[in-house]
Amino acid sequence: MSNAPVIVIGSGLAGYNLVKELRKLNPTQEIMMITADDGSNYSKPMLSTGFGKNKTAADLAMASAADMAEQFNLVVRTNTRVTNIDAAAKKVFVGEEPIEYSKLVLAWGAEVVSPRMEGDAGDSIFSINDLEDYAKFRAAAEGKKRVLIMGAGLIGAEFANDMATGGFEIDVVAPCEHILPSLLPAEAADAVQNGLEGLGVRFHLGPLVTRVCKEGDALVAHLSNGQTIETDIVVSAIGLRPRLDLAVKAGLQVNQGVVVNRELQTSEPDIYALGDCAEVEGRVLLYVLPLMASARALAKTLNGEATAVSYGVMPVTVKTPVVPVAVAPVAADSEGSWSIDVQGNDVQAEFRNSDGQLLGYALTGAKVMNKVALNKELPPLMP
Repeated sequence: MSNAPVIVIGSGLAGYNLVKELRKLNPTQEIMMITADDGSNYSKPMLSTGFGKNKTAADLAMASAADMAEQFNLVVRTNTRVTNIDAAAKKVFVGEEPIEYSKLVLAWGAEVVSPRMEGDAGDSIFSINDLEDYAKFRAAAEGKKRVLIMGAGLIGAEFANDMATGGFEIDVVAPCEHILPSLLPAEAADAVQNGLEGLGVRFHLGPLVTRVCKEGDALVAHLSNGQTIETDIVVSAIGLRPRLDLAVKAGLQVNQGVVVNRELQTSEPDIYALGDCAEVEGRVLLYVLPLMASARALAKTLNGEATAVSYGVMPVTVKTPVVPVAVAPVAADSEGSWSIDVQGNDVQAEFRNSDGQLLGYALTGAKVMNKVALNKELPPLMP
């Protein structure tokens, strides 16, 4: 490697786990991390458990940027935004300041899909995608009782469970037939919804929120079906998408995410990507297990041992403790059918092809304990 550092853009789980893995292999390689936030080391999945456990943003932070810099012998530039990448010159720019790299890693994650709606209450609509977002939302929610959540996917369902447990009155609005539509068949989704309704969560499935207006100290959300809901604060959980702007500007190949090969190399030889911003063989996987596998493989590659990433069986856990969920999502192009056993809120759904091979599953409630046996039947996600 050259004397220039390996530069990692982003201080989330992807960035810090890569640094940890690289340090195991190479204690002396110069590493610089550049992050747009304060560089705290925290687990993003824990953001949707904070209210039920009465955790502040500071409580969720496991270490400061200074702690991480000392522990892993790296330079962390916090509250710093990379504005340009010059792949030919192997430099990143912070404004007019050029910084040379030997290898560059994009670990800047995904951005929230912003809601488009009318009304004068935009400052009361919050997306929670990082620790600073959580801190701002928690401060804004202080003293409030009613929360409207837009979106009934993984994040929406988790926040509904967490905030209901934390004592809030929750309304969930989403334009889908059942909750968790990209992960669960209807029977399993209904079990989770039943559990959340038992906590007092109210669901409005089908319509969209079209306008949020201030009326006195309250907010009024107007839905596309003509209904109105009075609330105190709004959470937008309508989706995430890989951050691409800087990659496009740098001339990197992008599709749904930043396109990388099995070695996590982009269309430029010395630039790599992993985590929520990366698209590996057509897959963008916004989950922790693929991220961890990618960090281990990429650390070896950066240390001179070219290593292709492989994904084994990687089930997803949905943090809805009122009705636990484990799911191995079925690939979109899979051919087969569901067999579903329903016993109250305990659901075991198995998706098998015509040869009887298991291609995915969804488990809720007590059936979650069967995931270990089912995992043994599943083929690896990307051998």
